[in-house]
Parts: sequence; C-alpha cells; structure tokens
Amino acid sequence: MVVLWTDALIFILIAALLVLAFYLRGKEHIKRPLQKIARSKVGMASLVVLLFFVLIGLLDSVHFKPVSTKSNEIISFLDYWATPLREHGEKTYSAPFATTLYSKEIMALADGTTEWGYPRLEFGGNYLNNPETQHLADVLQKTAYGFIQGAGLAGLLLLCYLGVRHKAQGTRQDLVLSTSLKSVLAVVFIIVSFSYTLIYLSTYYHVLGTDKVGEDVFYQAVKSIRTGLVLGTLTTLIMLPMAIVFGILAGFFRGWIDDVIQYIYTTLNSIPGVLLIAASILMVQVYMANHEQDFTSVIVRADMRLLFLCLILGVTNWTGLCRLLRAETLKLREMEYVQAAHALGVKQNIILLRHILPNVMHIVLISVVLDFSSLVLAEAVLSYINIGVDPTTYSWGNMINSARLEMAREPIVWWSLSAAFVFMFALVLAANLFADTVQDAFDPRRSAE
Repeated sequence: MVVLWTDALIFILIAALLVLAFYLRGKEHIKRPLQKIARSKVGMASLVVLLFFVLIGLLDSVHFKPVSTKSNEIISFLDYWATPLREHGEKTYSAPFATTLYSKEIMALADGTTEWGYPRLEFGGNYLNNPETQHLADVLQKTAYGFIQGAGLAGLLLLCYLGVRHKAQGTRQDLVLSTSLKSVLAVVFIIVSFSYTLIYLSTYYHVLGTDKVGEDVFYQAVKSIRTGLVLGTLTTLIMLPMAIVFGILAGFFRGWIDDVIQYIYTTLNSIPGVLLIAASILMVQVYMANHEQDFTSVIVRADMRLLFLCLILGVTNWTGLCRLLRAETLKLREMEYVQAAHALGVKQNIILLRHILPNVMHIVLISVVLDFSSLVLAEAVLSYINIGVDPTTYSWGNMINSARLEMAREPIVWWSLSAAFVFMFALVLAANLFADTVQDAFDPRRSAE
C-alpha cells in the first residue's frame, strides 16, 4: 500500500465529515434544513450524481505497487480494474467506436506490396473479419446487450433496496423521502445502466476514441474525476480555517484587529491571482528539480504539485468568504442575546464558540458548496495555460489543453475536448444544483417557507 499526500488528506477529510455528522445528528437547527433537502427532487438527484463521482474518486485514491511488477509503478484500485483500458493502447488517433486509425498511412500487405489507407486498430474491433459490413451491427448489438445487463443489475439493486426498506418500515410511510425517492431511484437506474453499458463496450472498442499517443480517452476522462474532486475539496478545506477565524475576529473585535485583517486580505486581493499561482508553481518546480532524490516516482511528483496547487488556491481564495463572515459577525455582535451574554460576564471565547460561530455556519456551508464548482473550473483554466497540475496528471484541464492543437487538424479531432467537457459539465452542473438546494435550505430568510 502506498499513501500519497492527497490520499491521506482525502480520507482524513472523510473521517472528519463522519465525526461532524455524528456530532450534529439530532440537532433541530440542522435537522430541519436536511429534511428540506431530502424533500427536494433536484437536490437529491444531484446528490446521487455527486456521490457517484466521489465513489470513483475514492477508488482512484487508494494506491499500491503491483506485486507482479518489479518497477516503481504505482497504481490505484481504479487503474487495476481498468487494466484493459490502460494496456490496450493504439498507435495514434482513432475516433470513437472506430476500427481503424483516424489518418491514412502506408500499409504493408501480406504479399509484400504497400497500400495507402487506414490501418486496422490493434484492439478496437480487432475481432471483426469485415469491419465495413459488420461494424455498425456489432456496435448496436453490443450496446443493446450491455444496456440490458446494466438495466438488469440496476433493477436488482433497486429491488433489494426497496425490499430492505419495506422490511425495516413495515406499513409505515417515510414522509421525508416520499416526494423525492422516485427521482433518486430513477437517477440510480440511469447511472448504473449507462455506466455498465460503457464499461461493457470499452472491452471491445474505444468508446471515446484515443489521443495522439493512442491512449484511451474514456480512461483519461474517468481518471480526471479524482483531480477535480481533490482540487474542489482540499482547497476548500485549506481556505476554511483562515476565512472563518479571520472573518469572525475582524467582525467581533473590530478596532486594530479589524484594520489588520482588512489590510491583509485587501493586499492579497490586489495581487493578480494568476501571477501569484504561476510564481508559486515555478517555486515548486525548482524545489523538485533540486531535490530529485525525494521524488523518484512520476506519480509522487505529480501528487506533490497537485497538493501545492491546492495550497496556493486555498491561500488566494479565502478572502471572499472572510468578507461575508466579517459582515455577518458585525450584525450578530449587536444582537440582544450576545449583548446579554456580555452583561452576564460570559467570556469572549465562549461567546464566539457558542453564539457567533453556530450562527454563521449557514454562510460557510453555502459558500463551500458554491465554491466547489468554481474550483473545478479553475483547474481547467490553469491547466490550459500550463500553470495547473503536472502534465502527467490526468485532468480535464490537461485534456482541453492538448485538444486545442487537435482542433486545428484536418480532419478535426473533436472527441478529447468533448469528453472533457461532458464529464466536467456533469460534475459542475450537479454541484451547482445541489448548492442551490443547500442555499435554499440553510438560508435563515427562507426558513419559514
């Protein structure tokens, strides 16, 4: 087992969330918003999509060295299960579901002559004797067969869930989930069926084509999920302590403390973020070049750069939430219950922990969910201008960056950009829809609705 820095932080974050959920269970001010989220069809459906992405990211966050190899190769559980996709590469570009390369080459025939044409792929559809007549029928047949299997598996899982739920509840009806349960089950059915179909087809074809070096684009897009999740979650984890502490202190104590904190985040905001990130990434690269003995593996180097990118984005993105918390704290410190606590001689640290912090957590939670999607998009932009994650790291930004030259080819190579767009769009859309639901549920102004 090999534990990377980002792997450790991810599982520490999951453990912290579980502890927090255990601590908050049964608290009425948390229970009511959660029940409102559970009644939202859109919110619950988007949550299922997010959990599906998280599951893939977790599978890609458990790394180990294969026993069968003597090299320093480090792979994840996702890599192990996707071994056919990793090893069944081609020579260069091939379109989705293609049986030949995308460009013509000089081919050596069996009789010793040469021919100018499209060479057959080594993996995609290599079992077809006559691709021109068999290809379309074979794709449709395997798609239908894979979907039937996936739908059967999804149906079996849903029946098991409904059976367990009915046995646990007896004749009672769950009023909280009754309005959104159908939408959740429908989304689960679609995800399981569609995912199984793609996995089944990928054993016969490159369902999203291959890139310049012949690597499967579907594998790249799935591997990029972890990068997006790491940047969205770890960056948020890094920025939260600074934003919460500085924002509450500035609004509660005011005076010179408020002036110093305002000066810090105003100065930080005046520095162009792209230049600060570029300078920091360059410092990390110089450090790695001067300490090569500490980064013997490619994946270790890429993981360290990803971690530093999370740190840099966290340091440069905490100021917005800090402003919001400062303004909210300025309002809360004038409330009657806070003034009464002062009059009764309650210590200031107790007031901060029991009266101020709990009443600003709805802003923190809303900002966390809203910032997640923007950080995923930020990685794509930074990688596009070559100051993001390591070029060897699978990410949607790197896929888009490499696709910009492919778009100028004739004929155009469109599938790498399309795959990155579709996967990133699905994650960001689900995050935004869930963020809207969380905002409606935890916003005090809408609590009476």
